[in-house]
Amino acid sequence: MSNASSSSGLPVGRGLLYLVFAGVAWGTAGGAAALVFDASDLGPLALSFWRCVGGLVLLLAARALRRRPVRRPAEPLGRRLLRILGNGVGLAVFQSAYFAAVASTGLAVATVVTLGAGPVLIAVGARLTLGERIGGAGLTAVAGALAGLAVLVLGNGGGAVRPAGVLLALLSAAGYAGITLLTRRLGRNGEAADPSTTTAWAFAIASVLLLPFAGAEGLVPHTVEPVRVAVLLLYVAAVPTALAYALYFAGAAVVRSATVSVIMLLEPVSAALLAVAVLGEQLSAATVAGTLLLLVAVVGLAGAEARLAARARRQVLPA
Repeated sequence: MSNASSSSGLPVGRGLLYLVFAGVAWGTAGGAAALVFDASDLGPLALSFWRCVGGLVLLLAARALRRRPVRRPAEPLGRRLLRILGNGVGLAVFQSAYFAAVASTGLAVATVVTLGAGPVLIAVGARLTLGERIGGAGLTAVAGALAGLAVLVLGNGGGAVRPAGVLLALLSAAGYAGITLLTRRLGRNGEAADPSTTTAWAFAIASVLLLPFAGAEGLVPHTVEPVRVAVLLLYVAAVPTALAYALYFAGAAVVRSATVSVIMLLEPVSAALLAVAVLGEQLSAATVAGTLLLLVAVVGLAGAEARLAARARRQVLPA
């Protein structure tokens, strides 16, 4: 297979940069959410709902301001529906099941199970459905990334392990894996759609699915700092949502699924660093060790991806 570019012409190197930005940006959403929870009574499901709604509004506004719409080959109706529904349902499951797992079994256990199971599910799914081989270097990088994640999270305090919470975390990981595999499969088949369109539809469907749960939790926050909460909500909707998800869908279409899963582990790294810099949490030895392990794994796997892309280009070019 060729990883040099997708049908949209996006180079693999740029796709890797998109994924790195998305992973780092997603990590800042947790810090922003903590500040929102501290300043108001807004719950996690309501915040997730407003995150999707805000991201949808911003993406639609950006599309309306385009001077020259990007023209792409027409996508068959069946594939379009699969992309739209698959990403929307996957996004809703990923976010809501993760929040429920945190409530059930605690942040540490929920994070380890969700982000730890994600690469495994993606690697197995990519092997079974896409025929992708991760190789020895890739397996080493994945193992290093999972070890770093375990050190990063478990080294900073554990939580009570409850079977229901573990199952919810696995469901969240399955939702994330489904989004990644679907995006990669359609991208490999030459059906790469406009990332902003894909993201907008995913937000729309996730918003509809989350609405009843968010309504039961309370949609309107009560706060004595409305300006601060509004600015934080706008940031969550703009950077780690509208922009980050659009870049994620673009990058995931041209980068191997296992590589995507490891790069996305940058999310807990950026979250940990933000917690120290903004929330005043202490930088422990576990945070430093886990962060370094994750960064080394991400760099190693990104390098392997770039080498595969270069090899594919050499095979395509005439001698």
